[in-house]
Amino acid sequence: MVDKNKRLILWDNKAKESLRKALAYIRKESPQGAQIVKNKIFENVKRLPGNPEMFETDKLKRDNDGSYRVFFAYSYRVAYRITEDVILILRVRHTSQEPLEY
Repeated sequence: MVDKNKRLILWDNKAKESLRKALAYIRKESPQGAQIVKNKIFENVKRLPGNPEMFETDKLKRDNDGSYRVFFAYSYRVAYRITEDVILILRVRHTSQEPLEY
């Protein structure tokens, strides 16, 4: 069994790609703005192992047992799942995008 405070953070490939594209888009207008958004997202992600339930449950996840959570960083919604061993970052999506249940 893994110490709950030492859970690994893993990024789904789609989440990584979405974040990369979002930051590239922001960077066109404001390199500093892109860095600020990136820093805020990673700051929140780094806090997760110590208290993964710190953010609200993801209301867009059907049949959510409480392991699916979400946080917001500026205009970005970051969804993640807590398991026994890992915290999986599932999605990074701009809040203006049409939300999808999953």
